[in-house]
Amino acid sequence: MLRDFELDMPADLQETLACLPGGTPLAGGTNLLVDLRARRESAERLVWLGNIDAFRDIKIEDGQAAIGGGTTVGDILRHPGMERAAPALVDCARVFGGQMVRNQATLAGNVCSGSPAADSVPPLLSLDAELCLASATQVRTIALDDFYTGFKKNRRSPDELVTGISWPVPGPNTANRFYKLARRKGDAITVVGVAVTVTRDGNTCTDARIALGAVAPTVFRAKEAEALIIGETLTEERVDEAAQKAKELSDPIDDLRASADYRRDMVQVLTRRLLNQAWQSLGEKEAGR
Repeated sequence: MLRDFELDMPADLQETLACLPGGTPLAGGTNLLVDLRARRESAERLVWLGNIDAFRDIKIEDGQAAIGGGTTVGDILRHPGMERAAPALVDCARVFGGQMVRNQATLAGNVCSGSPAADSVPPLLSLDAELCLASATQVRTIALDDFYTGFKKNRRSPDELVTGISWPVPGPNTANRFYKLARRKGDAITVVGVAVTVTRDGNTCTDARIALGAVAPTVFRAKEAEALIIGETLTEERVDEAAQKAKELSDPIDDLRASADYRRDMVQVLTRRLLNQAWQSLGEKEAGR
């Protein structure tokens, strides 16, 4: 059972921000309420976010995608422009929990939970996403790549709320992919999550992102592996080098779902697979022009 708590239900964003010092934001609750019930978290006062107008807005325009802090995983799946604006995020949404969870869970909540197995974070990292954080006195933007400071720790202040997430829409010469390895297709905690973004110009990889989940205290970008392929032709040997480096950068744990060694091996396998798929898809697109 849950311990007693107070519940604030502010009418708009400004009232919500005024409630936050000393209050815990509550949106979908798919992580928070479970943790409260299990006594992994405690909260004496919850602040309901459901009354904020436009909190679930999704905008895709001028080469930029932006979603409100209350956007749910289900909203991502239902929006017709997301397949183009965030292919990896759509791939993630399809295997994110069950249908009821997808309809409630918010992307901002998943990001702020800080879990190393948070499904939405590798895709968003691979897209160079930024977070908009607002308090009663200021609004600031921070790159998702700079957001986490340790296991379940981040740079959000207690009086701040993630009001939006934005990222540049991938161009026609960019491929963006995600794969979740788990013990079931859906409704299961990630064993390894890998997202990649590859930009191709002729036979040269001009940009790359490799984001890894569930294999370190936080989701992270394998930047040393990215550096091995940027400016290069993605030959089999070059891709193998990047996949090996991604494996070396991983620092997973043993748990009930998988051993650390298995996770490392799967980082290598999935990174290699997704890089090859992304590179080949771009080559086929160029050939078809």
